[in-house]
Amino acid sequence: MLYPAMTTSRMTFDLNGVWDFKLLGTEAENPWIPMPVPSSYNDIYVGRAFADYVGDMLYRRDFTVTPQMLTQRLWLRFGSVTHKAQVWVNEVCLGTHEGGFLPFQFEITALARAGKNELRVLVNNIVDHTTLPAGRLVTQQFPGKKEEVHNLPNFDFYNYSGIMRPVCLYTTPVSYIEDITVHGDMEGTFFWKVKTAGEGAVAVTLLDPEGREVFAGAGEAGSGQVAAVRLWEPGSPALYRLAVTLSGTDGSEDVYEEVFGFRTVGIRDCHLQLNGKPIYLKGFGKHEDTPIHGRGFDMVYNVKDIALLKWIGANSFRTSHYPYCEEMMQLCDREGILIIDEAPAVGLHSNFSATGMLGGTATGTWELLKTAEHHRQVLREMVARDKNHPCVILWSVANEPASEEEGAKEYFAPLIELVKELDEQNRPVTLVTYEGSSPESCKVAELCDVLILNRYRGWYDTEGNLSGAAALLKDELERFHRRCPDKPIMLGEYGADTIAGLHDLNERLFSEEYQTAFLKAYGEVFDALDYITGEHVWNFADFATAENIKRVNGNKKGVFTRDRNPKMAAHFLRNRWNRDAVASGKCN
Repeated sequence: MLYPAMTTSRMTFDLNGVWDFKLLGTEAENPWIPMPVPSSYNDIYVGRAFADYVGDMLYRRDFTVTPQMLTQRLWLRFGSVTHKAQVWVNEVCLGTHEGGFLPFQFEITALARAGKNELRVLVNNIVDHTTLPAGRLVTQQFPGKKEEVHNLPNFDFYNYSGIMRPVCLYTTPVSYIEDITVHGDMEGTFFWKVKTAGEGAVAVTLLDPEGREVFAGAGEAGSGQVAAVRLWEPGSPALYRLAVTLSGTDGSEDVYEEVFGFRTVGIRDCHLQLNGKPIYLKGFGKHEDTPIHGRGFDMVYNVKDIALLKWIGANSFRTSHYPYCEEMMQLCDREGILIIDEAPAVGLHSNFSATGMLGGTATGTWELLKTAEHHRQVLREMVARDKNHPCVILWSVANEPASEEEGAKEYFAPLIELVKELDEQNRPVTLVTYEGSSPESCKVAELCDVLILNRYRGWYDTEGNLSGAAALLKDELERFHRRCPDKPIMLGEYGADTIAGLHDLNERLFSEEYQTAFLKAYGEVFDALDYITGEHVWNFADFATAENIKRVNGNKKGVFTRDRNPKMAAHFLRNRWNRDAVASGKCN
């Protein structure tokens, strides 16, 4: 699915703004209230019952269509609706979409009329054993009160929902370019594939970063060669554009430009490689999470976050735990930030609680969950959306599942194979495991091209004893290396909750001194092991979670506060990643 862009043959029309909104399923009929789109609905109005509402909600707005728009195909596109959407135009149901973090669209040419039209979107925010991310519905009965239904997420971030990314109308000619696949390698060879609707001839032109034509060709699929190619990599993210023209047999013409970069991702000697050189990933797991907007689209914070990543010396992050908005991916292409692109498959564990705490040994997870087919569909949509982005160097199919449990290999093997089949660039594929999936018990290690481990020694266990935690961490990494001696290993998460402004001379838990000492202890382990290919701290910034006594107004493991002010640890990492990393050789 192509990003909605204005071209000489296409028009785009923004439907963002203030919509009408109401919660459904309550005892009293709620009036329409103003709701900004895009945003998470939860934090806009006061009241716990409003923020934590479980069930259906309705969005409504009018939009105007001109006669000129109806001379072409007319499309209605959503960047994402969390978690399930049913869309109606002029009282006709267009269809539904499941999955809250990827785009979908409907053609409305036949339904739209010149003048005023009505758009309604029914949104459902429930997470259960069939959804990604996963959760559970719990019914509770208290003396003298009516039955209550609560939706408990199996994941440690707040279940923000609503129309969370941009909505637009756009037009295409009757015969149009439906999709483009394009990628180039470090040798200057590039490949294209164009999917069209309708009959016509396809012509392509390759433009270099300055907009100069360096290749011209024709056909729905083909390849070319660029002399003196400029590679895409951190520090010099050269971007090329493939301009595609479809000349329809009906006399129409459709034009679209797709941005991509020349680069090669590989694995050699237990390290990720970019353009034939080892690359050491420095960065974070992070969230699309900001005050008031929740998980809603916020380009100001996106640009701010990339600026902070560069300030601190990071070169990468993981889209934990869902695909981020398309606009963020485009920004990372432009700014040279490396991305581990992750599916929204989090909470796939029968004993995970809403704060990320384990409630016991996982049993029956892979019989309990009914997510496999939806998981396949999400992966198809994620790869289809992000396949051309040079910033994406690694796919993650899940975060912290019950990968130590019988049935995990059978669940994940076909999913990893599916991603490999879908991705023509053959980028590495992995899934991120947690502490319960040890070198001896993990059922999926051999399926992964890179082992990405989340570990919290020194926080959730061995708390306060950083020398002991470091010894346990190093021992476990060595055991994983013995089991999979040819696979790169990186830490996908490690960190400690820290209250900004809390200080302690003895580096006690929750203090800024302890967080800094924690990161230092882990860094010393990484520097001692030459098969470590990266370190991602959890988390980039503090973020909202479900309410729980283990969380003080959210997860406080950020090295930045939720409003992006640095803690002591940010300055430590800036020093490590900009100076100490050079001395250790891990400076890419």
